[in-house]
Formats: sequence, C-alpha cells, structure tokens
Amino acid sequence: MAMAGGAPPAPLPVVGHQFCAPYVVPLTVTKKALSLSDGDFAITDANGAVVLKVKGAIFSIRSRRTILDGAGMPLLTMQEKVFSMHHRWEVFRGDSTNAGDLLFTVKTTSLIQLKTEMDVFLAGNTAQQVCDFKIKGSYFDRSCVFYLGDSNNMVAQMSRKLTVSNVLLGRDTFSVTVFPHVDYVFIASLVVILDEVHRDKRDD
Repeated sequence: MAMAGGAPPAPLPVVGHQFCAPYVVPLTVTKKALSLSDGDFAITDANGAVVLKVKGAIFSIRSRRTILDGAGMPLLTMQEKVFSMHHRWEVFRGDSTNAGDLLFTVKTTSLIQLKTEMDVFLAGNTAQQVCDFKIKGSYFDRSCVFYLGDSNNMVAQMSRKLTVSNVLLGRDTFSVTVFPHVDYVFIASLVVILDEVHRDKRDD
C-alpha cells in the first residue's frame, strides 16, 4: 500500500528489514582525500556514532569494496565487473562474491561532464529492461537524488557538507538523507559505488 504524498510503499529492504527505519535516517559520509588504508570512508549517524565502515582492495586487478557494520561484520561486498561497456558493479551479501548471493547490480547510463545517471537492478530483475532504482544528479557537486524505479519517488538524497575543519583536514564530508522505510545500508553502498566510478573517471 502506497503512503500519502507519493512516497514508496513501506518498507523497502534490499539488504535487510533491520536497516529500514520508520523515520528519516540522516547519515554523514566522511571521505579522506588521501588514504591508502582500509578506513577511507566512515559513515556516521546523527549522534556521530560510526554505523558503517568501508574497506577495499586498492591494489587488486578489479576494484572491490566491503561495507562493514559498526562492529566490523561484513554486510555487503561490491565488485566491479571488468571488461563491460558501462561501469557495472555487482553487490553481494556479506563477504561473498558467489552468484547465489547477488543482491543487485549497478550500471552507469550517463557520465557526461558533471552529470551522473546510474540504474540499479535487483537480483530478481534478470531482464534488466526497467530499473528498480535510479540515481540522478552531479556527484562532482555531491548533489544526487535516489529514485524508486524510473519514477519521481525519491528514496534518498545527497548534499555536500562544508566545514572549515574538514577543508583544513583534507576531508570530503557530505550528508545523505535516507527516507523512511528505505534500506540505509543499500543507499550507503550506492554512494560508495558512485565514488568509485568517479574515481576511475579521474584516473583515466
């Protein structure tokens, strides 16, 4: 049953029901500008507590990232699919990369200048004719909106957070507002993939 105001039906679990809160979840993503360690991303809640961490294999042939909960348990593994026409990432449950644990695929549809557009297909959507979620905006400006399917129903949005200390410390900090009943771990993984795709683009 759809909620009033064109909001998506409740809840929208992708990783798990436990990550779908009945209220808005404000997350802060802090990215260190230069980091060769595992901890180049920290995702905190409104109280400043770390809820998610991201670690990755930087020197591997294909990019791979793992999202961990605050206690260090792996929730998702994200792996770039090499030799594909578009940037394509596959996201698996836990620390697996087995096909049976595939949760969703992310495909870049547009990366022209400052415009970003990506489609998300859940594992059950094998035809991939119509996306289950869509991301639009400008990652360069840290201004992106996450939509349910090919619709105008927003499920999350991202905006830049500028503070003097972050600029001085070389940190890139931005806020991600996850709407009620939407899986915040799923949204966080899309933010990490957005960053990886644009990092690849800068390295070209």
